[in-house]
Amino acid sequence: MMQSRTHNCNQLRIENVGEKVKLVGWMENVREVGGNLAFVVLRDFYGTTQVVVEDEADLKVIKGINKESTISVEGTVRERASKNSKQATGEIEVVPEKIEVLGRCRYNSLPFEINRSREADETQRLKYRYLDLRRPPLQRNLILRHKMAQEIRRFLSNEGFLEIETPCLVGSTPEGARDFVVPSRMSPNQFYALPQSPQTLKQLLMVAGYDKYFQIVRCFRDEDLRADRQPEFTQIDCEMSFVEQEDVLEIFERWAKHMFRHVMGIELTEPLRRMPWIEAMEKYGSDKPDLRFGMEFHDVTGRVKTYEAIVK
Repeated sequence: MMQSRTHNCNQLRIENVGEKVKLVGWMENVREVGGNLAFVVLRDFYGTTQVVVEDEADLKVIKGINKESTISVEGTVRERASKNSKQATGEIEVVPEKIEVLGRCRYNSLPFEINRSREADETQRLKYRYLDLRRPPLQRNLILRHKMAQEIRRFLSNEGFLEIETPCLVGSTPEGARDFVVPSRMSPNQFYALPQSPQTLKQLLMVAGYDKYFQIVRCFRDEDLRADRQPEFTQIDCEMSFVEQEDVLEIFERWAKHMFRHVMGIELTEPLRRMPWIEAMEKYGSDKPDLRFGMEFHDVTGRVKTYEAIVK
């Protein structure tokens, strides 16, 4: 149900021709063709729709606002004369009967173009994060993360795992990384620690008899940045009781295949390759090697010694 609109900007198709609709979104672009004709690209989270302004009063409204202003368009859907097959709504356009300005963009130009924000300075992108987040690739990333979280919960719940939320304010534990500490107002000179991971808490759950636990959990570590980790990050945390190594490997191989199938649309039919830790370190120097490039280490100690003997 959408009370302020009848459709989103990626919903109208050729079968909607002739319908009265109401769309709400940001004015992404305007192309004026003549004194009484302009093409407006209206965008929301879901996509874009072309609005054809053919009325002088509506054209005056459009001319009076800047790009990225928020507008409401009420009008009729009609078939496009020149269709755009690259666009989901490329077969139709909306002819407005009423255009209302909901939020006016005060600036003639933005700090960067929405669709080209990757070319902008990172400081600018972070300062105007709400503009950067309007970019479709970032929206796709957030949608992908949402789908992954849904499938994680669906799969593990079906396997008998119980999702249990663990506290974010705990006592400090000697886990290896430095803790972030949080002072307590009620207990002066006393501090909570933000958990590096739910390690101790999930072990308590296992001892208490909760034999299958999982959580999509925030972890905090006051340590130097890494390529794949920042001070706060999210991990999928699981624990199982009364199992052997093969039980753990088997269930999470099926989990990985489920995720690729339902989130990415990729069917993995072959068994996942398993590699002992010592083999990974000897061949790749990492316990999480990227096997796509095949850059294995080779021990040339014997050949070097032979060469040195020949030279001597």
